[in-house]
Amino acid sequence: MTSESPSLRWVKSSYSGSGGTCVEWSPITTAVTGAVPVRDSKDPHGPVLRIAPAAWSTFVGSVKTGELSA
Repeated sequence: MTSESPSLRWVKSSYSGSGGTCVEWSPITTAVTGAVPVRDSKDPHGPVLRIAPAAWSTFVGSVKTGELSA
């Protein structure tokens, strides 16, 4: 986990619930560093996970198919 620059453009997941359980990611850093930064939108100054692009793609695909539904 790392802290990221506040100048990153963060995108909130369209699958985030209305109860405040939101995930954000930054597509800009992915192209630059080869990692996908992910954070909890409720804690924008908190830790940032850096996830390998292949793992992120697998995760997103699993969410889209309902494999990881709550």
